Amino acid sequence: MSLRRALTLTSLVWVTAISAGHVYLNMEPEKWFQKEEERKMRIGFLPVTCHLTCPVTDFIDRETGGDGRFEPLRFSGWPELKEAFLSGHTRATFILAPMAIALREQGIPIKIVYLGHRDGTALMVGKDSDIRSIAGLRGKTVAVPNRFSNQSLLIFRALNNAGMSIDDIKLIEMPPPDMPAALYSKAVDAVTSGEPFMAQCELDGYGRVLYLTKDIWPNFISCVLAVHEDEIRDHPERVQTLVNGIANSGMWLEDGMDKRMAAASFVSKQYYNQDSRLLKFVLSKPPDRVKYDNLALQKENFEEIAELGKQSGILEGTVRFEDYVDLRFGAAAEKTKKAHDYGAEQAMKDLEGK
Repeated sequence: MSLRRALTLTSLVWVTAISAGHVYLNMEPEKWFQKEEERKMRIGFLPVTCHLTCPVTDFIDRETGGDGRFEPLRFSGWPELKEAFLSGHTRATFILAPMAIALREQGIPIKIVYLGHRDGTALMVGKDSDIRSIAGLRGKTVAVPNRFSNQSLLIFRALNNAGMSIDDIKLIEMPPPDMPAALYSKAVDAVTSGEPFMAQCELDGYGRVLYLTKDIWPNFISCVLAVHEDEIRDHPERVQTLVNGIANSGMWLEDGMDKRMAAASFVSKQYYNQDSRLLKFVLSKPPDRVKYDNLALQKENFEEIAELGKQSGILEGTVRFEDYVDLRFGAAAEKTKKAHDYGAEQAMKDLEGK
């Protein structure tokens, strides 16, 4: 064999090997011939307390059932999470309630099937700030995650109740992970987003809670679990299994502080890539700062969100509650939900073994 032919053959072997490796690592060929019902259900989430039931459900499912039935995918922000759902990469996602309604107005086949949590957000000001009430925000700069967040509607609602308007403050959009630094540097006067970013301001000593959402909007809803209508049509049993898991995980989290602290440990390490002190703080200071019981969908709550969204200009008001909500799965889950038979001690043992 000539040197040229040997080099050509060697090059072809290397190119083929590299290409095969690329296919194996990035294109998941083992899934090409799987039936849809055999694939794991991909669920989008962010590393925030509002989405805690997603990793808790997956963790317990894996520990009690082996490989697990779901594939939670962590995203760094709302744009990426939304695009993954729109592209079909995820079939279910935790998403901001107003954003889900807005997507439905745009013709996206999305249905809200359950809540992620209740309450769980704080409006923070600087520790030494002279702001003591909503009226004190007049002329101040307030940061919210984005205009489709319920935190934005929270500010809108609070200003209405105080006889003020959104024009009385400077409202800006900011990624939640950037908010603690912005408050610390006094680049903004107040911040509000999903936890644990607000807890970080408080825990590190430069932030003060002006209000918890339970004080100014009882049963505040930030995020919801939403599913693609094709998934509901083709695999309703899989959607029901997911909603049942979320409901039972919520009950587990409400079954004593030991469960919450165990969840803070394994979720921080395996899913959120955060210091567990943040989750431990927000899940206990106070214990009702965020709640995971009573996650059934209530029509009046969503109609208030829709009306506030229309008043603030982020929603058009062209869809009804029945257009963007499917009550069946939550209703069934509420009838059968119970705390997982999975203790906090067992969760910690499993965590230590990994």
